[in-house]
Amino acid sequence: MKKLILPLMATLLTTLPALRADEGMWTFDNLPLKLLKEKYNFTPTQEWLDHVRLSAITMGGCSASFVSADGLMLTNHHCGRGQIGSLSTADNDLLTNGFVARTRAEELKTRMTVRVLQQMQNVTEKVNTAVKPGMSASAAEEAKNKALQEAVEEMGKSTGLNCSPVRLYQGGEFWVYGYMAFDDVRLVAAPELQAASFGGHPDNFTFPRHDLDFAIFRVYKDDKPYTPAHYLKWSIDPLKEGDLTFVIGHPGSTNRGMTYNQMLYARDVTSPISVKASERSRSVLLDYGKISPENRRAVLTQLLGVENSLKNGTGYYTALLDEAAMKKVKAREDELRDHVNKRPDLKKEAGQSWEQIDKALASTRTLAPTALMASAAPSSVLSSLRSTVAQIETGNAPQAPRGGAAGGRGGANQPAPRADLELMQLEAWLKDVQATLPAQNDLVKAALNGLSPAQAAKSIVASPMKEESARKSLIDGGKTALATSNDHAVVLARTIYKITTENQKRQADANAIISDHGSRIARARLAVYGKDTYPDATGTLRLTFGPVEGFEANGTIMQPFTTFGGMYDRYIGWGGNEANAHDGMWALPQRWLDKRPNINPDEKLNFSHSVDIIGGNSGSPVINKKGEVVGLIFDGNITMLPGRYYYDENNNRGVSVDARAIIETLDKVMDAKHLVRELIGK
Repeated sequence: MKKLILPLMATLLTTLPALRADEGMWTFDNLPLKLLKEKYNFTPTQEWLDHVRLSAITMGGCSASFVSADGLMLTNHHCGRGQIGSLSTADNDLLTNGFVARTRAEELKTRMTVRVLQQMQNVTEKVNTAVKPGMSASAAEEAKNKALQEAVEEMGKSTGLNCSPVRLYQGGEFWVYGYMAFDDVRLVAAPELQAASFGGHPDNFTFPRHDLDFAIFRVYKDDKPYTPAHYLKWSIDPLKEGDLTFVIGHPGSTNRGMTYNQMLYARDVTSPISVKASERSRSVLLDYGKISPENRRAVLTQLLGVENSLKNGTGYYTALLDEAAMKKVKAREDELRDHVNKRPDLKKEAGQSWEQIDKALASTRTLAPTALMASAAPSSVLSSLRSTVAQIETGNAPQAPRGGAAGGRGGANQPAPRADLELMQLEAWLKDVQATLPAQNDLVKAALNGLSPAQAAKSIVASPMKEESARKSLIDGGKTALATSNDHAVVLARTIYKITTENQKRQADANAIISDHGSRIARARLAVYGKDTYPDATGTLRLTFGPVEGFEANGTIMQPFTTFGGMYDRYIGWGGNEANAHDGMWALPQRWLDKRPNINPDEKLNFSHSVDIIGGNSGSPVINKKGEVVGLIFDGNITMLPGRYYYDENNNRGVSVDARAIIETLDKVMDAKHLVRELIGK
């Protein structure tokens, strides 16, 4: 294996004028070493950084880490929930009952694929030289994409690694990351869902918390437990307030490098529709679950995901509505523009870039709301017909869907749609289409077809096009059959295809301009400020850090730690299992009541720390200066959600499971002493 290609120790950040507190999701080639030394008297060595990087795992949407010499992988329960649910049987619901493999033979094989970052190569010069003078924005974008893909293929051939293209700083830099991939991952242990998500959606994005949101898997290679050269050892030193923590993970996406007007576009166009879609889905799932306990069980995992999306989306939207915060965003942009306009070279390169991005956004604004509504149609027959329509219109057969979700969140493990639930979802969508768009809008007319939303939903799901044979006949009839069909579902699918195709063309043209000029702005920012800052999150490996500490909220100061005693107090405060308050959100599984005398009530359970995280960090290991596991990120407080667009140094907190709580649970509740020994050697 070739050595990691990055000038790590050469990048010593000298000043951090634009940063606040411990802000930053830092790439491993550009770490704030000077800040760490001055503020925390700690400078990580190259060996420390290589060790934690090679111990970190991406699940595709979640993070994880190696925590034993025999390939144990630690992540969040909610990251593995889809896989855990798919391994359940009628006789043993692993989400309800939890799971422990007593022997290696009992470990259950999942369908997930995980990857470990091995190499990083900066190919910015290669990509930028592919752009020739006089190229249009779309041609320049195509040239950069081609050059970047060539770099990916070259690195893949030379290393044998699974390689991916990476854009940083809005295209100011281009990299290729090479990963070692593993597709044999087996479930080893997971607590009950009720313990892992204690407090449910009401407690989501809050603190204090009392969740055992962890799951343990084992990575195999050649049908044997993988023995990683690097894994994180378990800390035996008690974590305390003020201790410095590091989070090593894969934050999914931030938009802090957007222009001010791009953020306004998100505020006015995309965010409201996204939030409304989550509200609609939540409402339908709740109503469906009220019909019967079986219905509730069937949609519980889906509902938890929607609740999470709704809180996320609402938090992001609220951030964009915060006038004071957005004023600061505008002020920082104005400062950069002033610097650009004072330098002839930068003014020539990026002086008009903000205006060009604004024009590109304007070109998509009128159609975007309709297209967003159209693409959200929740119907299996419409989904199938959209592929059919595309095949007829383009003459190309649709590609087979890719199987196996890396993060255990869908793909091949998704259950078949329930007809009664789908009907409810479709009717709710039709109501929103009618309420959101003008009556003469093409989507409204095709979707309702002169009927009420309830009637239209029944008409669509009754279409014979739900049968593959009917869709094949439509394909055989070609464009004439498609254009003359008066089947309600076909008419709607045809309209959705037309709207989304036109929107995709507008978006592609706009995105080429936005990408080009976003890169120009990014290069100008780098020219003005240097690399004294970090790129937006892109799902790639990052390091963030900060101390264990509470925060001010609700007129008081939230403590940094919670305990098992606090969990039982919350359970009792809500009346116990008999009360079933708020649909049993604060209920406890029976064995947690039976084992209560064994559990140390003072043992730490969750903690709050000032780390800069976003979705995708779930499952990231929290480590100390020694590189040892002290916790496991699973959430943040509600006031960290604006971090998608800007950082709030006063209230941004990560929420983690304390490593001591995981050991206490394995030892005292799950009777998994063999795993305790593997993790800590006792």
